[in-house]
Amino acid sequence: MAIGQIKEFTDLEAWKEAHKLVLLVYMTTKKFPPDELFGLVSQLRRASISITSNIAEGFSRYHYADRIRFYYMARGSLSEVQNQLLASRDLQYIPNLEYENFKKNIDHVFALLNGLIQSTNQRSQS
Repeated sequence: MAIGQIKEFTDLEAWKEAHKLVLLVYMTTKKFPPDELFGLVSQLRRASISITSNIAEGFSRYHYADRIRFYYMARGSLSEVQNQLLASRDLQYIPNLEYENFKKNIDHVFALLNGLIQSTNQRSQS
């Protein structure tokens, strides 16, 4: 693949970084108390996988407005994950340092999603 050539959603940097976050969420939530299986564990996993799913679906849409809408939904799911991780930290399911590492990943994915939205918006206007 040539540099800068994006053929499928897995080539998007936003998807790649969000996928890393999904894997980290799944590994981390394995350590949560069993009584959280249908609470925070389920919510965190669904919200995190929703980020990459919405990026994938947006990438496959024909119209730029549809793409952007799905990228915004991915960003919303990212905010959900951040909120749920805050609760997890405050309930002492994850230590502060681990939360801070999550926060760095989340901030990075936010920036990539914002860039993806902006570049898609620019292409729609040309």
